[in-house]
Amino acid sequence: MRVEGKVALLTGAAAGVEGELMGFGGATAHLLLREGAKVVLTDVRDEVGERAAAALSAQGGEVRYKHLDVTSEENWTSVVAETLSEFGRLDILFNNAGVSFPNKVEELTEAIWDRELSVHAKGVFLGTKAVIPAMRQNGGGSIINTSSIMGLVGSPTSPAYSAGKGAITTFTKSAALQYAKENIRINSVHPGYADTPLTTARFSDSAVREDLLRRTPIGRLGTAMDIAYGVLYLASDESSFMTGASLVIDGGATAQ
Repeated sequence: MRVEGKVALLTGAAAGVEGELMGFGGATAHLLLREGAKVVLTDVRDEVGERAAAALSAQGGEVRYKHLDVTSEENWTSVVAETLSEFGRLDILFNNAGVSFPNKVEELTEAIWDRELSVHAKGVFLGTKAVIPAMRQNGGGSIINTSSIMGLVGSPTSPAYSAGKGAITTFTKSAALQYAKENIRINSVHPGYADTPLTTARFSDSAVREDLLRRTPIGRLGTAMDIAYGVLYLASDESSFMTGASLVIDGGATAQ
C-alpha cells in the first residue's frame, strides 16, 4: 500500500481498460489503485474515460472520471474543486495529457505548433498552478510531469513535440525549486519509444518499428506499465528526497 490514503488526479488517462492497449495514465491508475490511492481520471475522450472508470470501479477501486481540457484554466479550477469536494484532499498530480503531430519544420503550421505547445507546456503549467494550494493544505504532495526523451534530445521527426516536452523538462525543475521547502515535490518522467494509443498508428509501420528497435539497446519497445511503475515511485513517499529530477525510462535509448 505504497500510496495508501492518497488522492491522485491523472490527466490524459482515458485509456485504462485492462486487456486493451493502455496509455501511461490508464496504466498508472491501475497501479495507484492497487497501492491504496483514490483516483480521478481526466481526459477529453469522455466515452473512453467513463468506460475505464467503470471497469476500474468494478475491480473495487474508488475512481471518478471528469472531463478536463488541460489548456483551460477554468476547467482545471473546477476539476480540482470537485476533487476536493468529493475526496477532501489532493496529494498526487500526474500531468500526462499529450498530443503528437510529426512534421518537418517547413511543413509545420502555426496551428499545429500552438496545439503542441498548448497541451504540453501550458497544460503542465496550469495543472501545477491549480493543485499547489490543495497540496499546501496537506503539508505537501507530488507532481509528476510526462516529458519524453525528446524533451532531453532532439526529435528527428517531431520538432514541435520536442519543443513542448523540453519546456516541460525545464519548467519542472524551476517549479521544483520554488516549492521544495513546502514539501511539494515536482519531477518529470521521460519515456522512450513505447506502445500506447498515441503511438500505435505510427509504430505499427514495420519500417518505423524496426528503426525504433535499432535505437533501443534493450531490444524491445516500452509498455505503458514500464512507465507507470516509475510514476508510482515518484508518487510515493519512497521518492521523498527527489524533486526537480528527470526519471528516464527508455531502454537505454539516450545512453548512446
